[in-house]
Amino acid sequence: MSEQKVDFTPVLLGSDFNVYGMARSLYQLYGKPVKAFAQVGLAPTRYTKIVDLELIQGFSEDPVWISEMKKIKQRYANHKEPVILIGCGDGYAELISKHKAELEDVFVCPYINYDLIKQLNDKENFYKICDQYDLPYPKTMILSKDQYLSGNKLAQPFGYPVALKPANSVEWLDIHFKGRKKAFVIHDENEFQDIVSKIYDNGYTSDLIVQDFIPGDDSNMRTLNAYVGKDHKVKLMCLGHPLLEDPSPSAIGNYVAIIPEFNQDIYNQVKKFLEEIKFTGYANFDIKFDTRDNTYKLFEINLRTGRSSFFVTLNGYHLADWVVQDYVYDSLGDKQTVFANQDVNDYFLWLGVTPKIFEKYAKDNKIKKQAMQLIKEGRFGDTFWYAKDKNLKRFALYKWMLHNYAKNFKKYFMVNKGRFE
Repeated sequence: MSEQKVDFTPVLLGSDFNVYGMARSLYQLYGKPVKAFAQVGLAPTRYTKIVDLELIQGFSEDPVWISEMKKIKQRYANHKEPVILIGCGDGYAELISKHKAELEDVFVCPYINYDLIKQLNDKENFYKICDQYDLPYPKTMILSKDQYLSGNKLAQPFGYPVALKPANSVEWLDIHFKGRKKAFVIHDENEFQDIVSKIYDNGYTSDLIVQDFIPGDDSNMRTLNAYVGKDHKVKLMCLGHPLLEDPSPSAIGNYVAIIPEFNQDIYNQVKKFLEEIKFTGYANFDIKFDTRDNTYKLFEINLRTGRSSFFVTLNGYHLADWVVQDYVYDSLGDKQTVFANQDVNDYFLWLGVTPKIFEKYAKDNKIKKQAMQLIKEGRFGDTFWYAKDKNLKRFALYKWMLHNYAKNFKKYFMVNKGRFE
């Protein structure tokens, strides 16, 4: 998509890597800083000239959120150009959808209705929808708090190891206890009983997802980012092949190395699903290849761009610009779906760690060799370090972040390695 006249205003909600990546995508095309609002300021959006971040206490939940958004709306009420509101976290996306009727007189809100977003955000309901549309997912059992409180011994039908994760990812953000993780891989009955007890004893109220664990290391994962237009037709699909994940407990599942991949079967299957449910806006899927039956199984859908989604922009597809082309320039209506990454010669490796850490910890296989060749050729990049946004403070922060990654890999990688293969 070519550079065009600036006659729109983007507003991002959040302050994480996702926000910086979206802002960077827009800045590369339009050369203007992007306004963002969040409850807390995170490292990716500190000391930057491309994100104008404003912090608001209590901004992550209602009633504060909608009260503050009404005030923010007044700032833009007289803007003649479109003002596009993009939530870069699960909670923000859900809140925009919930209050869409109160906001869309001023903001463009590219989100599905609240009832559907609640179903898709809840993993239990998402798997029910997968059944309706013949989308494969791991064998799953639902465990409720009432079952836990009944006093009966909890059992699961799959044998160990099993995966355990919260059905409600938004509620999970507010739950804290020693040993908390984004998701757990559990290897015996005692550990299973202990973790479930800690989860419910520390305030979590929604269901838990217990799943048959799909064997394999990080390189069995796939991540898919999509943009679906206001006409409910898929406009962009970009598949990534993660090669390494963050091993630290609080960040397990966060990708730190992704190489582009093309798979028309995955594209076709997910495209059909998104169009049949009449989706709108950005979506991100986590998928894992199951070597036992040679199928790709869906773990979840995120109703936003992914934390590591800058790999899409890095490979030339400028993820943030699709909503601009759709709602500002109305240029996507007649265009066919872009199925990204068909030319391997154009691939760029996205890294969230140094090449040295990647080389040391990524599993040795054919795809790693391809990634190392890209590094050798200089065809790699990250989200944070942007040539047009460099300064001394940001450089120091960048080095500090990479140092912490190195410490975490040294501390946690071997501890967790055997638990995921």
